[in-house]
Amino acid sequence: MFKYLINVLIGLSLFTTLVNSAEKPLIVGMELQYPPFEMSDKDGTPSGVSVDLAKALGKYLGREVTIENIAWDGLIPSLKTGKIDLIISSMTITDERQKTIDFSIPYAQSNLAILTNKTSGVKSIEDLNQKGKKIAVKKGTTGHLYANQYLKNAELLVFDKENAAVLEVIQGKADGFLYDQLTIYKNWANHKETTVALLKPFQEKPEYWGAAIKKGNDTLKEQVNAFIKHAKSDGTFDALSKKYLTEARATFDALGIPFFF
Repeated sequence: MFKYLINVLIGLSLFTTLVNSAEKPLIVGMELQYPPFEMSDKDGTPSGVSVDLAKALGKYLGREVTIENIAWDGLIPSLKTGKIDLIISSMTITDERQKTIDFSIPYAQSNLAILTNKTSGVKSIEDLNQKGKKIAVKKGTTGHLYANQYLKNAELLVFDKENAAVLEVIQGKADGFLYDQLTIYKNWANHKETTVALLKPFQEKPEYWGAAIKKGNDTLKEQVNAFIKHAKSDGTFDALSKKYLTEARATFDALGIPFFF
């Protein structure tokens, strides 16, 4: 009888552990400084494409979602130490990042673009790669990496925040700002009187965004991959485009540029 009770207690303990594990919130890290993908409402509530995408993932998995707002350079360290379960923050899949973390299959594609001042005379990426030209970049982004590798003739101005880099272009202190197409489009739309957006791709291959996952967490990776495939077929990404990106999509279509989703 005693042995039977012990077995029952062990079974209940295991069941409780499984239930608690299933109910554990999915902690998603992102930097809420990149509208319309990652941002906060006036009351501080996380919002945007990536937030809605994270919530849709949670619903698909049957798990609550907690959004952790983390500075860009702290996202990968937070993932590696287990502070967060995954990153959904418009993060480009790169060979360098894949050395230390895993990625899901791509859920979006992007290209770098240029925001330039109307007085700069810059009309292409080649115009930026000249002595005397100054290029603003956000630290650690693919724009920063691209400029380091391919635009060696120009002077790089490296900033921690996107808005600081944009301000350099607005004020004519920098000849161009390299970032993804939607960010460039958004900043041009807000500063049409002083800036020009060069949206046509100049890279050989597009960049792809994925959800970042800690190495070894293969179960979550498979779940996220299944969700992305499902979301692409059930209209989830089309709905996000209509909610947040209608004007941008119309501009991209008019220019014949492939859109993110």
